Amino acid sequence: MKKIAFKLVGLALSSSILLAGCSGANSSNSSNSSDSGKLKVYTSFYPMYDFAKKIGGDKVEVENLVPAGVEPHDWEPSTKDIAKIGESNVFIYNGAGMESWVEKLDGAFKEGKVSLVEASKGVKLIEAKESDHHKEDGKHEDKHEDGKHEEEHSHEHEGKYDPHTWLDPENAKIEMNNIKESFIKADPKNKDTYEKNYQDNAKKLDELNKKFKDSLSNTKKKEVVVSHSAFAYMLNKYGINQLGIEGLSPDSEPDASRMAEITKFAKEHDVKYIFFEELVNPKVSEAIAKEVGAKTEVLNPLEGLTDKQVKAGEDYFSIMNKNLEVLIKALN
Repeated sequence: MKKIAFKLVGLALSSSILLAGCSGANSSNSSNSSDSGKLKVYTSFYPMYDFAKKIGGDKVEVENLVPAGVEPHDWEPSTKDIAKIGESNVFIYNGAGMESWVEKLDGAFKEGKVSLVEASKGVKLIEAKESDHHKEDGKHEDKHEDGKHEEEHSHEHEGKYDPHTWLDPENAKIEMNNIKESFIKADPKNKDTYEKNYQDNAKKLDELNKKFKDSLSNTKKKEVVVSHSAFAYMLNKYGINQLGIEGLSPDSEPDASRMAEITKFAKEHDVKYIFFEELVNPKVSEAIAKEVGAKTEVLNPLEGLTDKQVKAGEDYFSIMNKNLEVLIKALN
């Protein structure tokens, strides 16, 4: 069913791309700008949206494709979404295997002058462990740091690399810089604004990185159990090991042997908290917590915010600081 769904999405994408190409064939970059004259930007999911807003400030209009409260791993764009991308100046996505559907857009909007920006370009990627993959056929080769990609990909498994790059503040800094450069290229007259916004946020990211390092480098415990294996970038560099109940995507279900393995690990390492995510059903985490006598707590991979969080004005920095708070509580 998943293969059929992907083929249908591919057909929809092809149709939308054709329409976007026809409508944009005689257009210039300025014709894609919003009525206000601001740079028109679309983003694939929440971290890209937040980074774009922070760098662009009042010089850009940013719209996120994945709605609030929706888990982005299995989200696919509609034909309307593709048409929106075709009308923009800049489309920002994370890359590293997070948005497999973006491959269908490569080269599609040349006539419409849409800049496709892979924010994670230049990030040192973490290879996925064997246990993080679904055992499915297909290949995924990614020579990411030089920007060259092989064209053999599997849309049925999660790829060679962990895509959750943004959870390391130093990686977030690289991603914001890539976004900044794309804005300057598309809108050079506002270069100074984009540079200043980047420098302000880069400083905050440096401070956040130091705070994580100072807080986590000397914790009593060094192991956490998480709902899915999204936190390697955030934890490995500080000496913390994660055991994911599920793989790199939160939609898989652990079998009985995996549940037994996690329960044994939690007991052996005296794990006091089993972490879950707000956008994913917590029933498995709750079951394990009950079995080992632990509590549950949210550790947020920042793949998306809830409507409540959006209304409360939460962002990358506030959520990452909350993540640090619960990690300190769990590891000491």
